[in-house]
Amino acid sequence: MSSERSKTIHPLWVRCCHWVNAIAIAGMMFSGWRIYNASPLFDFTFPREITLGGWLGGALQWHFAMMWVLGINGAVYLTLGVISGRFKRKFFPLSPRELFNDLRQALRGKLAHADLSHYNMVQKLAYVGVILLGIGLVLSGLVLWKSVQFPLLRELLGGYETARYIHFFCMSAMALFVVIHLLMVLLVPRTLLAMLRGR
Repeated sequence: MSSERSKTIHPLWVRCCHWVNAIAIAGMMFSGWRIYNASPLFDFTFPREITLGGWLGGALQWHFAMMWVLGINGAVYLTLGVISGRFKRKFFPLSPRELFNDLRQALRGKLAHADLSHYNMVQKLAYVGVILLGIGLVLSGLVLWKSVQFPLLRELLGGYETARYIHFFCMSAMALFVVIHLLMVLLVPRTLLAMLRGR
């Protein structure tokens, strides 16, 4: 077996956290769409067929159940990412000049993916961004869930109604990330194997 094939790209804890996150985010997104439909912010609703929970009470139960899964798993991921130094190695430094160059290469379809252990600047920014989106979803979600118990957080986010918009737009950005992430997996299927096997 060559060194390239045997090189560990994603340690076991990263792979476990990734797949648990995928399940939790999907559960929260589909149930969240059903909750949104009960009191829409905009002049549209999500098709009932792609929502989870069947009714508002069922959707809330799914949302809260997945919330705990995502919260605990996210805390484990962030803690191990910082302690192990993986975040520093993989996501930093961020360079605007390299980001511009990588974006230009990506738009031309020439962004290299030969070394899966190395993240290009677009990937670095996307992964740091999705972590920040997750934090935004958690903070705004706390206000929506326990508004009275978190008055300072509610005020920092601009009030309950503003927190609803923050939650919605963070969810929308997360959904966009998931779509792009899945498209990239289709374009570079080796990334899926690496996330399954670690090598």
